[in-house]
Amino acid sequence: MGGPSDAAFDVVVVGAGPAGVMAALRAADLGARTALVSDGAFGGMAANDGPAPVRTLAHAARLLREARQLGRYGVTVSEPVLDYPKLLERVREVVAEVGAASALRPQLDLAGAEVFEHVGALRFEDARTLVAPTGQRFRGERVILCTGGVSRRLPIPGFELTATHSDAWALTSVPPSMLVIGSGATGAQVASVFNAFGTRVRLFEAGPRILATEEPEVSAAVADAFRSRGVHVHEGFGAIEAFEASPQGVRMVYAKDGARFMAEAALAVCAVGWSANTAALDLAAAGVETDARGFIKVDAGQRTSAAHVFAAGDVTGQLMLAPPALESGFIAATNAVCADAPEPAPPAVNPIGSFTDPEYAQVGLGEAKAREVCDPVVAIAPYAAATRPIIDGRTTGFCKLIADRASHRIVGCHLVGERAVDVAQLAGVAIAAGMTADAFARIPLSFPTYAGVLGRAAVALARTLNRGAGVERGDLS
Repeated sequence: MGGPSDAAFDVVVVGAGPAGVMAALRAADLGARTALVSDGAFGGMAANDGPAPVRTLAHAARLLREARQLGRYGVTVSEPVLDYPKLLERVREVVAEVGAASALRPQLDLAGAEVFEHVGALRFEDARTLVAPTGQRFRGERVILCTGGVSRRLPIPGFELTATHSDAWALTSVPPSMLVIGSGATGAQVASVFNAFGTRVRLFEAGPRILATEEPEVSAAVADAFRSRGVHVHEGFGAIEAFEASPQGVRMVYAKDGARFMAEAALAVCAVGWSANTAALDLAAAGVETDARGFIKVDAGQRTSAAHVFAAGDVTGQLMLAPPALESGFIAATNAVCADAPEPAPPAVNPIGSFTDPEYAQVGLGEAKAREVCDPVVAIAPYAAATRPIIDGRTTGFCKLIADRASHRIVGCHLVGERAVDVAQLAGVAIAAGMTADAFARIPLSFPTYAGVLGRAAVALARTLNRGAGVERGDLS
């Protein structure tokens, strides 16, 4: 668990999520004496409260869904029943295995980094010294802050009666009913998973559509699919006035167009965004500035306003996902240790997706953003026209592919449907490589696979591009 509590290090990394773990590993590999110090358990939210446990719950939801269509394929079984406590045992097994084998802990130990877990919330005592509640002090010539984010709280009466997504994942039984407020990636996953488990879910979005950062077609398709599965989706529902305790559990009072409404459930989960986890750090003592949203300001090399302090991951308010966090941790550590040979930021190609039912994913530019930098051409291939989705009975969804008319290069991909998150990775590689739609269309993808949906979109896009000007869409329907 590490060395002397008041030892000096070349690099002190604060936070043991993906960004912090990668930063510590990179710094140690470069020869720096490195301390990785964590408020909680090794792995951070990604391993203990994020993708690993959430994907496990989503997999259970998938298994339930698959079991319910066995009769369609001539397999006779009884109706599946969820044993939630047993599922939670499996979640704990997965979290433990990820922490032991897949979260870079063995590599850190081999590299010689010293790891300090469960030390409590650190704060800057001076510009280079951080102190824990226990009195432990960690002094670093360079400091890398990777403390992540926390669920945003709303200044609404009774907000303390609501739960966070973390509370939802930690439930010991499946609630009979649930209100989910906020329909970004987190809220959509909570709604989808518990709907599959049998909870009556109402999903509330203050804006005009759920999944506002996705393409409009994606938002509409997911909303329709949710409704068909029994989720009550309320878009543009108005403004929340208060939360109140009720005999059923919790009541949300909200208003729209001068009228007041109420919604009740056993549990209300608020997933309305993230704030930087910096409250305890006393950033001013180190000269570290934050932006208007409260996130730590960094440049392209992950440097803060203090020359010796770097920051990476969710605490910077940039793409709040594990893969970009890993990359930013690598860049921060490289620049902290090798100031004379700075590591540049990589091209921004970040596949994003969520394990809802149906899945959705994106990589690259959306259609509106593409219009700002090029003349985009769009092709859409429906899942219902591809062989593998037909075989599996998973024909809901589509693949939308965007290319630059002048260069024919693929600049964006957006999907809804089975295995959408996996297919988006292939599109991300194509975009990062600067591939044209023509070149991608000629790749002989294995048949039948879900990647074939992307291949069909590429073929349609290439045909449209090569037909000449005046044709803006090449839909396969």
